[in-house]
Amino acid sequence: MVTAEHARTRDEIVRLAHRGLSVPEFARAVGSALLRAVPAEGSCLMTLDPATMLPTAEFVENGLPAAEMLRLVEIEVREPDFTKWTQLARAEHPAASLSDATAGDLDRSLRQREIRRPAGFADELRAVLAGGTGVWGALTVFREAKRPHFTPAEVQFVSSTAGLIADGLRRGLLLDAARSGLDDVGLLVLDADNGVSMSNPAADRWLDELGAGDRPGARMPLVVPAVAHQARAIHGPAPAPARARARTRTGRWLTVRGSLMGDGPHAPVAIMFEVARPAEMAPLVAGAYGLTDSECRVTELVARGLSTKQIAGRLHVSAYTVQDHLKSIFAKSGARSRGDLIATLFFDHYATSLT
Repeated sequence: MVTAEHARTRDEIVRLAHRGLSVPEFARAVGSALLRAVPAEGSCLMTLDPATMLPTAEFVENGLPAAEMLRLVEIEVREPDFTKWTQLARAEHPAASLSDATAGDLDRSLRQREIRRPAGFADELRAVLAGGTGVWGALTVFREAKRPHFTPAEVQFVSSTAGLIADGLRRGLLLDAARSGLDDVGLLVLDADNGVSMSNPAADRWLDELGAGDRPGARMPLVVPAVAHQARAIHGPAPAPARARARTRTGRWLTVRGSLMGDGPHAPVAIMFEVARPAEMAPLVAGAYGLTDSECRVTELVARGLSTKQIAGRLHVSAYTVQDHLKSIFAKSGARSRGDLIATLFFDHYATSLT
């Protein structure tokens, strides 16, 4: 059941994701927003390396000391336990409570017995923060001893916000990377009239590669002011993500994101350009080749590198059903293998032939 507080918090998270915040600022703001909708004593947002699922930084409110956090990471990486990040990344839903996973017996969890209970903590609610480009973070909210366990409704709410938080985290990581001079992330700052007030060399390259088209008087690709307009509309009653995919003149696909650099509809907007990853192209592939919803989902999971067995587990179907879907996808797309599907379908064939 979605409460009014849940709805307000969800809208607030959407707006926070488009505020152009750094990762530490975003982590603190999201933690505060979530704790109003899902009461708890503290929170921890970790950034993860999507290639290895190893933590790269942590932003903790009222959590464990550094030494205990290192032991938690060791358990996460090397020892069996419940609701580990890798398990949640493969699960149907991105969030779960420790109380539900242990059937109410929290001490079945190694980290609970060894670290969390001695520190005075009881139930925890974990979520992986994943998008089309991988798992970029992990979120935990936790309660102290003698507090009630997290309810299924609270778990469902956090699960429903995980993708939004992942989007905001990815924006923060991209902004931080662009500000630090990473040469493949484009950063463009537009003033209130959509004039360019700042751009880095990568943004200049992407603008040139996108081109302004044949519109009379066009100064920049149409996708840029369109995303900027959506970013400024984030203060409306039904905020929607300011994000679009665009094909360059050389056939590459970019993800274009917009984030406000202040308050109000006249605030500057940061536009970020990033090469689109295979999983992000799955919705476009579905429309182009007439894939069914199930085939589109299988295609997306193939692009994320999951095996047939893992896809079957994620979709709750048999491995034979997955193989049938793959045969149909190959027939419709002309691909001959999984690698062919990713390399040819997403990039070479889709980017040139279909557009």
